[in-house]
Amino acid sequence: MAGKCAQSARKPCGPSTATAGQASPALLVAAVLLAQMEGRGHTCLPLAELCAPPVAMLGWPAVAVDGPQGLRALWAHLPATLADWQAAFYGATSSKACMRRTDAPDQGQPLVLGGTAHAPLLYLRRYAGYEQRVGQGLLQRSSELLPVPEAAARQWLDRFFVSRAEASADNDWQKVACAVALRARLSVITGGPGTGKTYTAARLLALLLALHEGDSPLRVALAAPTGKAAARLKQSIDNALTSLQDQVPEGSGLDLNMLIARMGPARTLHSLLGARPDTRQFRHHAANPLDVDVLIVDEASMVHLEMMDALLQALPPTARLVLLGDKDQLASVEAGAVLGDLCRNAAAGHYSADTAQFVQTVAGQTLPVEYRSAGVSPVLAQQTVMLRHSRRFKGAIGQLALAVNRGDAAAARAAFNFAVGAVPLPGSVSALRALQPTTPQAVCDLALGAHGQPSYADYLRLMQRQPEGQGTDMHSAWVRSVLQAFERFRILCAVHQGDWGTQGLNAAVQKALADDDLLKVTGEWFAGRPVMVTRNDAQLGVFNGDVGVVLPNNEGKLKVWFLDGEALRSVSVMRLAQVETAFVMTVHKSQGSEFEHTALVLPPGGAEVLSRELVYTGITRAREQFTLLEAEAGLLEAAMARPNVRASGLTQGWSRDGSSD
Repeated sequence: MAGKCAQSARKPCGPSTATAGQASPALLVAAVLLAQMEGRGHTCLPLAELCAPPVAMLGWPAVAVDGPQGLRALWAHLPATLADWQAAFYGATSSKACMRRTDAPDQGQPLVLGGTAHAPLLYLRRYAGYEQRVGQGLLQRSSELLPVPEAAARQWLDRFFVSRAEASADNDWQKVACAVALRARLSVITGGPGTGKTYTAARLLALLLALHEGDSPLRVALAAPTGKAAARLKQSIDNALTSLQDQVPEGSGLDLNMLIARMGPARTLHSLLGARPDTRQFRHHAANPLDVDVLIVDEASMVHLEMMDALLQALPPTARLVLLGDKDQLASVEAGAVLGDLCRNAAAGHYSADTAQFVQTVAGQTLPVEYRSAGVSPVLAQQTVMLRHSRRFKGAIGQLALAVNRGDAAAARAAFNFAVGAVPLPGSVSALRALQPTTPQAVCDLALGAHGQPSYADYLRLMQRQPEGQGTDMHSAWVRSVLQAFERFRILCAVHQGDWGTQGLNAAVQKALADDDLLKVTGEWFAGRPVMVTRNDAQLGVFNGDVGVVLPNNEGKLKVWFLDGEALRSVSVMRLAQVETAFVMTVHKSQGSEFEHTALVLPPGGAEVLSRELVYTGITRAREQFTLLEAEAGLLEAAMARPNVRASGLTQGWSRDGSSD
């Protein structure tokens, strides 16, 4: 490809080089690269990146870059400056392929040149539309300030948030987040594991219910990108609201248990919007909006640009949208990183004087000077709060996650070394373990429990015991115990193919468990097989990412059993065609889940597919124990040196006062 393009691009690129009916060679090259970028999660192509071969952004192997027909050879025939690249898009024939968003007529061109004069961005037409609508929708929801009964809000917040030791040394950011969320129809709450995002969201719901006026009930919906994340969100919200009811004074009329019952189950975004087979369109849209007053979306880092566009289109203009998520986790496999864009400067705050005064009045919290903005503040920042205190990750796993997140390789290695050198209590296992295996057998050993940590042997031994008695209740208790034991441990990896990917490792682990007489593999379906759903099926009530285990029912027929909180559901194996074995899963598929013991496998020669966000996400799936398996020395450092920044123009045109260019 590079050689042919280079031959056709030998003349200087610009308006004069285009022949009738053809776009300039530079435009053709840019279009090819844009398609590559979209496949890697970017929503656009910054033209400034084209002034030199975009090696880092594409991540191509060396032979495709430095070979005689490679990227560098091609670039010798292409524009060298940003002005020359822009000129290649302004020719008469180029305008038939590329629309300039600001001054050119819309003739259905497949490409759109947007951004600003100093930072132009090239889009596929579809993504230009997504980004423009999402940007406008988010700005509109965050710009219009709502009336707040400040005195009543302060009273309820003081009831819902009791003093904590960690809050006395700093702000109670959870309380701040609830106060900020009252001001507009958009609020973004970000933070790492254990910072209490759903705890905060539950108190926000209670606050909104307490302040709700009118005869109609407050309509609340809960959603997440995956079934597992939705189930965890519902369980966390319900538990928090139930415990909070004790802090509600008698006679106030605030019934949180009624709110729990009225909310119903949390749903996947596909289910909430009404996914339809064989179409990208949803049942709910601007002409048929959702029937909600408040929508809380958890694991928002996994929501890609197209889904966010569909969500905003379907949400009534008067509804509140609350986005929860960890800004440092992996973004969605699809293009876009909306939460990452919104929270890019969340750690710095950038709060205005008005926001600081509102927080002081309503929450009784003084925002530190370092989180305030001296000039005009970005409007999105006023609706974004980063939770900064983790109540779960205070030990070795938390220190490792923080080190990875800030790119401190020395501190990350030190966390492992300290864990190894520390003297554990009798019978305990170190929270961190780092292995450098030469073969996948080490992964199989972990699955068998070779190091005394939670493993797949635990749930398989429970499965072999069978229910302790007859009847539906005894059988359900047995199924639930098996599924809960399975959820204690998970093996994560970065790729699908190869001996160190999901395909090779799933086969190896399955064989090891069978060789140890823990599994009896009899064809495709057998008791104990864990499976992951790979395609949404609303009729069956299963969605992409749902994980279950094959077990017999009371009559001995095999079904796939799923655990949603404490609730069991099952589907006949004959009705599930789109599944894959799930002893091992990718880090992407694990988002929204937590395991007592998590093992992360970094494949040999895999430095180009690894990233800081991938390792951080893998680490933060572990609650108590984490094992790192590096098939080559230095893979951890290589991953940490590659932060995954996606090209996007979502916030580029937003001025500091919130207006859009």
